[in-house]
Amino acid sequence: MAGVAGRTALLTGAGSGIGRATAVALAKGGADVVVCDINSASAEETAQALVGLGRKALAVRLDVTQLDAVQRAVAQAEAECGPLDIVFSNAGIGEQVAFTDMTETQWDRMFGVHLNGTYHCFQAALPGMRRRDWGRLISTSSMGAFTGGVRLAHYCAAKAGIAGLTIALASELARTGMTVNAVAPGLIDNILQAVEGRAQGSTVAGNISQTTAEQVRQFFLRRIPMRQLGKPEDIAHAHLFLASDEAGYVTGQVLSPNGGYVM
Repeated sequence: MAGVAGRTALLTGAGSGIGRATAVALAKGGADVVVCDINSASAEETAQALVGLGRKALAVRLDVTQLDAVQRAVAQAEAECGPLDIVFSNAGIGEQVAFTDMTETQWDRMFGVHLNGTYHCFQAALPGMRRRDWGRLISTSSMGAFTGGVRLAHYCAAKAGIAGLTIALASELARTGMTVNAVAPGLIDNILQAVEGRAQGSTVAGNISQTTAEQVRQFFLRRIPMRQLGKPEDIAHAHLFLASDEAGYVTGQVLSPNGGYVM
C-alpha cells in the first residue's frame, strides 16, 4: 500500500485533539506535515512530536477566518516543505447558546471558523493541486450536522454547510485528480466534543447548569450501540484513509465514525 508515504500535508487545528492525532497518523504513514493552529505553542508541540517520528514538520500560527493569512500559510508551506498534496481543514470552536439569545456576532464567528475557514483553506490550496492534477481535500463536519443539537444551531448549521460544500466541490473537481471528502465525528472524548455533548444531552438531562459531564457521558454511552465514546485516533484513521492513494475512487463522501450512534 502506498498510503501517504512521501506526501506533504497541511492541517489546521492540529495543535490538539483530532487534529494532532491526524498529524501523528500522517507522520507515521510517511508524510511531512505543516501543523497550523491559532495557538502557536500547541502547533509547535505537535510539530516537535512529528520530528521525533522522523518526519519534517513546520509549525505555523494561523487564524483560518482570514483568507490572506491562509494564503500566506500555504505559500510558506510550499516554500519550505514543497507542494501540498493533502489539505485537512479541521480548525473548530464550540459554544452553547439558545437560538433566541444568539447574537449575529456569535453566528458569524461560528461560520467564520468552520465553514469560511474550510473555504479559505481549499481556495488557497487548489491552484497548486490543479497544476499537479492530484490532491486530497478533507474537512471536519460533525454528526450534529445530521442529528442537530440543543443550543447548537449555529454549530450544526456551519457543520452542515461543510457537508454541502464537500459534495458540491467533489462534483466540480471529479475529473481533476482531486478528491473532496469530510469526516463527521461522533462523540469523542475530548474537550470540544464534550461541549457538544453537554448541549445535546440537556433535553433529557435537565437544566444544563445542573448536568455534570459524567451524567452526559453516561447518557450517550447508553445510546451508542458500541457503548463507548470515540478517541481522536479513531477519527484520525478515517482521515488517513481519505488522504491515501488508495482512496482515489472516494469523493463527495461524509464519513461518520460514531460507534453506531447514527446509522
